[in-house]
Amino acid sequence: MTQPQLTSKGCRARQQRLRERMSTLEIERAVVVSPEHVQYLTGFRPHWLMHAAAVVDLTGDCTLVAANSEPDFHVADRVLTFEAQWNATLRMEQREAIGGALRKISDQRSIRRWGGEFSVCYPHVSEALGGEPTADIDSNLWEMRRIKDADEVAMIRKAIACTDAMYRRAREIIAPGVSELEVFGQLHSAAVEEAGEALTALGNDYQCNSPGGPARSGVVAADGELYILDLGPAYRGYFADNCRAFSVNRQPTDEQQKAWEAIMSVFEIVKEMVRPGASCRALYDRCKAWLDEADPSGSFWHHLGHGIGLYPHEAPHLNPAWDDEFQEGEIFTVEPGLYYDGLQAGIRIEENYLVTADGIEQLTITPTEL
Repeated sequence: MTQPQLTSKGCRARQQRLRERMSTLEIERAVVVSPEHVQYLTGFRPHWLMHAAAVVDLTGDCTLVAANSEPDFHVADRVLTFEAQWNATLRMEQREAIGGALRKISDQRSIRRWGGEFSVCYPHVSEALGGEPTADIDSNLWEMRRIKDADEVAMIRKAIACTDAMYRRAREIIAPGVSELEVFGQLHSAAVEEAGEALTALGNDYQCNSPGGPARSGVVAADGELYILDLGPAYRGYFADNCRAFSVNRQPTDEQQKAWEAIMSVFEIVKEMVRPGASCRALYDRCKAWLDEADPSGSFWHHLGHGIGLYPHEAPHLNPAWDDEFQEGEIFTVEPGLYYDGLQAGIRIEENYLVTADGIEQLTITPTEL
């Protein structure tokens, strides 16, 4: 079976969209060094111990700077390499070596204005290009990443398939007496089996009788408790993020079932309200009001959801701290929850959606029953 991968068509389209923004910023060259943006533009994701860079020129060329040798797959017009290892020992000064490689292209013509990621741009890049960048391209790249191309959607679908495999395994093994570390290990195995390779992330929440957190040594699930699993595996850098809650003994109490029903009603509101141009804050406010009615103590205390992609929390933000609007092509999560002692200790259900021209497509398929 062919594994999903970023495509030449998708990478070239993203390079061109970046050039359009470069024209608006009046810059001649854009340089990215963060692994996610190197991958986003060239299809090549560097090993986590290796550095890389990608250079997009307004004139139409794309250059990849890669460690050691030209990668098997990339979408660049030329590749420059640097020695990231000497006799198999990783070099600490890889960034300096990247600067040396960049000098080979920056000296070819005078670049008056160039842009870089201010959040991660390091001095060696600036020195190689003859001075500090004149424009910060971080916000432009983040905005571009909101709309997922077809090859990116395929990557996220694969990550979501990993979560489905993890939840199937969870339903098989969760019972009174199972340890949190056993659940974590088994779910990691299930995700790797589905992916067919190592993952680049696994998610955060593997605790029982708790709103969330990493698996704890010596802690076992008990009869009557609820087990929240908020799973965020990343397949080749692209994240899924969805959540299920399990009744440890498969016999939820009436109170737990009532809370689950209130939470599940939120997804009907989502289907009703979400369209391109709809307000994320308005959706949050309505769902928050619904959950506060179900539990007047106000135990729903976190965001309603967020975008996913090359980072686990991207735009759009379903959060009153932002005022985003949904756009066609975005992939986002919705994760309503209620948490109080009577639930031992709470329920959170999270689904993943793709914004379509006239609504949403649900990407998650795992059953939600307790």
